[in-house]
Amino acid sequence: MNDCMAASNVENGTMPRRYPVIFNPKARSQKSDKVRRFLDQHEDRFSLHATQCAGNARELAARFAKEGEPVVIAAGGDGTLNEVVQGLAGSPSILGVLPAGTMNVFAREMGIPFDSLDKAMGVIERGLIREVDLFEVNGSPFIQMAGVGFDAKVIEETTWEAKKKLGPLAYLLAAVKVLGEKPPQIEVVSSDGRRETGVAVLAGNGSLYGGQFKVFRNADNQDSMLDVLIYKEAGYKLVLDSLRGLAFGGIDLMSSTTYFQAESFVVNSDREIPIEVDGELAGRSKRFEFKETPERLRVLAPDGPLGGNFAETLKSFFQWPKRQNEIQASSQSR
Repeated sequence: MNDCMAASNVENGTMPRRYPVIFNPKARSQKSDKVRRFLDQHEDRFSLHATQCAGNARELAARFAKEGEPVVIAAGGDGTLNEVVQGLAGSPSILGVLPAGTMNVFAREMGIPFDSLDKAMGVIERGLIREVDLFEVNGSPFIQMAGVGFDAKVIEETTWEAKKKLGPLAYLLAAVKVLGEKPPQIEVVSSDGRRETGVAVLAGNGSLYGGQFKVFRNADNQDSMLDVLIYKEAGYKLVLDSLRGLAFGGIDLMSSTTYFQAESFVVNSDREIPIEVDGELAGRSKRFEFKETPERLRVLAPDGPLGGNFAETLKSFFQWPKRQNEIQASSQSR
């Protein structure tokens, strides 16, 4: 433990509440304010634990798991959730989710209501447990996805000050900058011996990326496999092909990408590059080892995921007759 222990509202000798809830009190958004009001209004159901610095949510979750807490709730966005997952990894404690972030990708993937805290709490109280695969890269666990190269570099280039001033536009400006840089040369070697080269890699445990974007259309977070998407070309073609793929059935259908599934794989780069897990930076390296952890993660969630219609919206922006029939035919044959 470091010296920035979390605060708690368990005071004056009162007994701990039923559910320990980990949240970031420094988050500043309409949703974070809403979740704090929700927690305060239902304090008889929670023991509130406010993080004080980066890594604190992981420490708290690990402590609760060690103490045998049956359920630990993460109230926040995907960053807070990832830290809590890292703390719970390998334990029998069950994860509860109160979505309060901008994207809430994992909540969407699992069908947890991301626009109603009352409904999300209803999911927790119903007590339906789903077990999902938990993977790690270079020792950092992740539940939804990880990215090597381009998207991690965009996150790395986006400062907190820019996000505060510009919101999502900050990421777009960083992406424009990164698109103009010389990309790394990457080799991917899967556990079955397959070798592929490219400039950026995305690995999906679930199907969604960045909200409603169904990037990994064959992904199943209970099959002990990662869906691997390799971009062969950098620059603006990377972005355009991503948008076209989302609009017409799958990024993996683009000629500039390679898509396969693997139990584990290694990424080697010609230079040190960043990696992100579940939307959070997890360091830099020239070598990244992806593999499944020994234990699955137990999550309180509904029976099935929620859908999105973003692809339908994108279709109206592209008129691509030469490839459209081929892509649609391929999609129908799945």
